Amino acid sequence: MEKNLLLIRHSTAEDVTNSSMVRDIDRELTSRGIMESARVGKFLKDSEIAIDGIFCSPSIRTKTTASLVAEQIKFDTENIVSSETLYGSGPRGYLSLLNGLEKHLNTVIIVGHNPDISFFADYLSSQDCGGSMEKATTIHLKFGDLEWAEISQKSGVLVKRTDVIQLN
Repeated sequence: MEKNLLLIRHSTAEDVTNSSMVRDIDRELTSRGIMESARVGKFLKDSEIAIDGIFCSPSIRTKTTASLVAEQIKFDTENIVSSETLYGSGPRGYLSLLNGLEKHLNTVIIVGHNPDISFFADYLSSQDCGGSMEKATTIHLKFGDLEWAEISQKSGVLVKRTDVIQLN
């Protein structure tokens, strides 16, 4: 059965490059980031894509992005799965999560971080995904008659890339 993957880079988070007070994993979304997440969620709701699962890294900014998107599409936020493999493990961590998904899930969202999520999109797609994903960018990939465990390099087709700026 066809599988669909929506990769979302987390929305705009606070910049703490000059602060030793906040760890990277604890960075929160800014008000701009909250609005971006709501726009992405509304876009997905309007697209009428039925989502079976949402996965994110354990960082505050990806969890918040995932929750705000989930609220818009009426996905139970209690069912969002936080996975350590999506934080600092590179594209291999993303692939490990994807290849381990249950067969009954047909369309899933992964909310992650750059540069890993951009590299992962390019790794999976047989077409050019448009380079580095800006914050709150969504890339929709489709996989023909494959199970999650069978998905590998260049096995996906780019359906659409949507940058948050296009949603204004």
